[in-house]
Amino acid sequence: MDTRVARAGQRAAGTRSRRRRGLAVGALALAVGASVAGLTIDRDPGPDPRRTPAASPAVQAAPDPPVATTLPPPPELPRGGRRLFPRYTVVGFYGMQGLDVLGDGPPEQVAERLLEVAGPYARPGHPVMPMFELIATVAHPFPTTSGLYRTHQEDEIVQRYLKAVRRIKGVLVLDVQPGRDDFLGPLRHWERYLREPDVGIALDPEFAMGPGQVPGRQLGRTNAAAINRASAYVAGIVRRHRLPHKLFMVHQFRDSMIGDKAKIVIRPGLAMTWNADGYGVRSAKLDDYRSYTRDRRFHPGLKLFYENDVDLMRPREVLKLKPVPRVVNYQ
Repeated sequence: MDTRVARAGQRAAGTRSRRRRGLAVGALALAVGASVAGLTIDRDPGPDPRRTPAASPAVQAAPDPPVATTLPPPPELPRGGRRLFPRYTVVGFYGMQGLDVLGDGPPEQVAERLLEVAGPYARPGHPVMPMFELIATVAHPFPTTSGLYRTHQEDEIVQRYLKAVRRIKGVLVLDVQPGRDDFLGPLRHWERYLREPDVGIALDPEFAMGPGQVPGRQLGRTNAAAINRASAYVAGIVRRHRLPHKLFMVHQFRDSMIGDKAKIVIRPGLAMTWNADGYGVRSAKLDDYRSYTRDRRFHPGLKLFYENDVDLMRPREVLKLKPVPRVVNYQ
């Protein structure tokens, strides 16, 4: 994993640097005119006891027309509907510019390649939702200007990947490697994108560092409290902006990375997914997958590595797993 982090840092180093006024006016004019004439205006003279007027029916003003209060329909997912699961199977590419499969060429070409890879995962009643998982907040094995050992991608890069995945009616997931920052810092930075109906989030505890730790030298870890703060923040955005279910993914490949998973809160509006992120021999990958999917509160996810997996699983083999992964991302 040191090599992957170092490569990510090197690639990102060059790119660093969301109304009735008629009566009132008439009365005012009358008052002014009377004042000039030396008269006194009785605003409520009441009935004149010297007169006994004939009774007349009361005249009522016509009611104001109703005011339209209908809200526009809420936004949907790129391929229709407002819930990701269980309808869709999300299939995506992971990485960043110049790194891993997502960075292996211009985003527009990578998007077309993704459609080819994702096609075999479509099943009756379960269409595919393409995904770009872009490393948007990048951890580095050296101090950065902020002192947090992480930088954010430039907006131009994020916008280009978002534009490319929108062309194939897919979703963009912003992957967060927080370094010494809390997850909330990057989430606030990326809120303008999280307000969009087709942008999700992924948390990468591997790069969540404690004081004195350096990404790539120590394996990061997080806890339920940090994840709950992050999920509450994103769920609030979904609620305020009436967004469809938003993908909220957590990566893990070692038990030590998250010790109190049972305390994590499931938030309305979020498609909370646990992604088995380990690579290597198939037996070890499947052991991790079975372990991480025991908690059925979370949607199951699986990452496949083109270069590091021994005997890379084919789509038909992935679809035979129990439970069937709802997110499959390639690195």
